[in-house]
Amino acid sequence: MLDFLDYSFLDVLDVVLVAILLYYIYKLLRGSVAINIFIGITIIFLMWKITQVLEMEMLSGILGTLISGGVIALIVVFQQEIRKFLLMLGTTNFASKRNFLKQLKFLKGDVYIETDVETIVNSCESMGKAKTGALIVFERSQSLDFVKSLGDRMNAEVNAPILESIFYKNSPLHDGAIIIKDNTIVATRVVLPLSNKDLPTRFGLRHRAAIGITEKTDAVCIVVSEETGKTSYIKDGEFVLFDNQFILIETLKNDLT
Repeated sequence: MLDFLDYSFLDVLDVVLVAILLYYIYKLLRGSVAINIFIGITIIFLMWKITQVLEMEMLSGILGTLISGGVIALIVVFQQEIRKFLLMLGTTNFASKRNFLKQLKFLKGDVYIETDVETIVNSCESMGKAKTGALIVFERSQSLDFVKSLGDRMNAEVNAPILESIFYKNSPLHDGAIIIKDNTIVATRVVLPLSNKDLPTRFGLRHRAAIGITEKTDAVCIVVSEETGKTSYIKDGEFVLFDNQFILIETLKNDLT
């Protein structure tokens, strides 16, 4: 009766690897409409397995046909998420101990946030009042080296004077985006891939570029509109206008952990 308790090291490893895979899938889909589709597919899969165990052959056969015949449809539905997942695998530097530990940070409890989010958001508020446009990209687990090479390398700690001087209209560095990683400005004048989404005319190239990089990677962006002075937060190709800087600070802190 206790034969099911007989397991080996490989069984434990199998469970751990599946758990890690599911975590990364959830991480990619979190906050998007695709998470609801994923939950629906998971329910159908569990129902299929249950009907197999209960030997309900007719229902099991129908569910099995739906799952086996829906692979191509899943590839189409999750095209963007699959692209991001493969890009994450291809750009993760596991040779670096620091980056490797970052990949496993979900195993920890509270994680110390190094990025000075308050200073960045307050600087965006100041630039918005002065109608100074800005595009700030926050690098997370996926490397952005493929776009850093298109700009100017920098190694400067985040502070308000530097941020505001970079995006000052007469500054030679104000064009393009800056990339921040671990409270360090690592690149300026970065050219980002543009999104093909249909956007309202009031949103310009900064918003289109921010949406483009967040569609292709897990980066998040802050955009300050030069026309309206409004601050937008972009994640997973979607943006939200923030009038309350304290809510934006909390949102950014949560996404950078």
